[in-house]
Amino acid sequence: MSMDDTVRAAIPAELSGMVRSAKFANGIATIIADASGLGRSAAAQLQSELEQAVGGVPGVTEVRVALMADKVERRIIAVGSGKGGVGKSTLTTNLAVALAKAGRKVGVVDADVYGPSQPLLLGTQNEKHRAEGQTLIPSESEFGVKLLSMGQLIEPGRAIAWRGPMVGQALGQLIEADWGDVDTLLVDLPPGTGDVQLTMLQKFKPAGAVIVSTPQDLALIDATRAIDLFRQGQVPIIGLVENMSGYVCPHCGEASNPFGHGGTESAAQSLGVPFLGRIPLDMAIRVASDTGQPPAANDLPHGAPFAAIAEQLSAWLDRTA
Repeated sequence: MSMDDTVRAAIPAELSGMVRSAKFANGIATIIADASGLGRSAAAQLQSELEQAVGGVPGVTEVRVALMADKVERRIIAVGSGKGGVGKSTLTTNLAVALAKAGRKVGVVDADVYGPSQPLLLGTQNEKHRAEGQTLIPSESEFGVKLLSMGQLIEPGRAIAWRGPMVGQALGQLIEADWGDVDTLLVDLPPGTGDVQLTMLQKFKPAGAVIVSTPQDLALIDATRAIDLFRQGQVPIIGLVENMSGYVCPHCGEASNPFGHGGTESAAQSLGVPFLGRIPLDMAIRVASDTGQPPAANDLPHGAPFAAIAEQLSAWLDRTA
C-alpha cells in the first residue's frame, strides 16, 4: 500500500466522503476536504479531526489540511412595515418556519434592535449567542430556523438606547454572522423608515421586501411610506400582507372586522404590487406565538394562512433565482 493510500485509510469513515484528495510527500500529509455548508466552528472541528487522524500515521511529521467550500448564495428578504404593532415579527417567524419545512435553509435576523421579539416567538429566549472572535454564531431553534437577535445579547427587560451609528454597526454584526449553509435570510425590520432600513439599503441590499399592514387607513398610510423607501432603494416589493383581517367570535361564531377588511388588498392594487394574502385576528395565533410555538410549525388551521403566503414567497424566490 502506498503512503497516499495509508494516509487516506487513516481518515475516519464518517469523514472520508468529505475528502477530495490525500497526498503524502517528504513527511507531509496534505488533505483537501470539502467544507461546503459548514459554519466556521464546524469547519474548524473538521480540520482538527483530520489532523488528529492523519497525524498518527507512522512517517507523517506534519499534516496540512486545506478546506474548500462552494460559496452559499444567500438572499436577504426584508419584512417591514410603516407602523409598529401590525404583526410583522409574527409573520417573519412563521414565514421562516414554513420555508424551513419546505426544505430551505433559513435564518432570521431580528433587526428590531429596540424591541426584539424573535427569541420569544421561536422559543429561544433562554439561549445566549456565542461568538468566535468578532463573528456571532446564530442559535438554532427547534424548527430548523437559525436566529440572531439583540434579545439574546442583553438582559431581559433592559432598554437599548443607541444612536444611529451604533444601530447600524449592530445590524452589520447580525447579518455578517456565521450563517453556515443558510440560503434565505429573513430580516425582521423595526417599524418605520429609519436608521436600520437605511443601513440595510446601503450595505446589505435585500433581494426583495414583504410589507405587512393591518386593513385600516392609518396603518396603510405608513405601509405606503415603507414601500416607497424600498422602491427608492430599487428593492423589489414581493407583496403586501393584510394582518388582523377579520375576527370570528369563539362563542357565537359571528364574524366581525375590528380593523376593517380588504384595505390592504385595495392598496396593493393601487400601488401595483402583489397581494400575498390575509392573516386573521385569531386567539390561537396569539397563544401559540406567546409560547414559542409558531402556528406554521404544525398542520392546524391557524397555521394555514402563513403556509400559503410562504408558498408564494418560495415561488418568488424560485422565479428570481
